[in-house]
Amino acid sequence: MSDDVLVRWLNEAAAAVGVEVPDEAARGAVLDLAKDVAHNVARPGAPLTAFLLGVAVGRGADLQRTREELSRLATRAE
Repeated sequence: MSDDVLVRWLNEAAAAVGVEVPDEAARGAVLDLAKDVAHNVARPGAPLTAFLLGVAVGRGADLQRTREELSRLATRAE
């Protein structure tokens, strides 16, 4: 997927649900977490863990700290 397609999609999806488009740091954090979970736990766990991250951040958790904790859990899951 090209960056242009991804950015267009994120703009459209964010507008549809009434949230801000994630910045580059947030996108990187979510993608890194998804990679850690997919490679160390199970591929279906990647989007589900990203959902958990989003819920936690929506409730006030720090995105980077929460991503780091979930990544630590995933890499220990082997």
